[in-house]
Amino acid sequence: MPPLSQEAAALRPVISFGLLFLLAGAEALWPRRPRALSRWGRWPGNLGIAALGALAVKLAFPVAALGVAALAARACWGVLNLASMPEGLKIVTAVLALDFAIYIQHRVFHAVPVLWRLHRMHHADLDLDVTSGARFHPLEIMLSMLIKMGVVLLIGAPPLAVLLFEIILNATAMFNHSNLALPPALDGVLRLVLVTPDMHRVHHSVIRAETDSNFGFNVPWWDRLFATYRAQPAQGQLGMMIGLPAFRKPGASRLDALLVQPFLTPDDGAA
Repeated sequence: MPPLSQEAAALRPVISFGLLFLLAGAEALWPRRPRALSRWGRWPGNLGIAALGALAVKLAFPVAALGVAALAARACWGVLNLASMPEGLKIVTAVLALDFAIYIQHRVFHAVPVLWRLHRMHHADLDLDVTSGARFHPLEIMLSMLIKMGVVLLIGAPPLAVLLFEIILNATAMFNHSNLALPPALDGVLRLVLVTPDMHRVHHSVIRAETDSNFGFNVPWWDRLFATYRAQPAQGQLGMMIGLPAFRKPGASRLDALLVQPFLTPDDGAA
């Protein structure tokens, strides 16, 4: 394993668990919305599905995106490896390019029915909190990794850029899914450069027009540029309903239910 891969393997879990506990504590002290379900009703399923996704990626892709970046750098593959530009600019460009790719992927997963079946499990959460940012079906996680590896090869992303992007993406996913109340003035400033919890929560509305907005994970610029930005939900942050109309049964948050949900019809999950 390359030195940078070893560093990533040691660094990422520390940052992830540290942020998880920090944000869980913060949202308990300053919650934005009352919970529809208790933590005990949702966290075992959400954290369990996240653990299975991580295991699936580890088993299916021993080198994953960071290893592909190291291979591309050694073989001089990809646009940035052929470009004559400062290393720092390559890193910034690669991080932004990867973020844009995730935005496009997110829109495609909403638009293509078979991909929406995988992704809708993420949207079926009846609450949003720090654990929602890791609630993705293992099949979606593996498909996302394949796409990310392809983008890394195409653009020739430097290994350090891939490491930074994955750390940032993990951190912002936990932050913008958190049930954390931010002062309105702070939220207004932050969402100029960062996707905030209030901004991303709109994306989890039961109203499909709102679900199909605010696709960004890290920066809000792609939504603003491509006219998918929506400032607030129609019913307000406290009045909006989160989740999917068709999947609201009390047991839908169990791990076994999350695993089979992509293979169910809406009638199977209806309340």
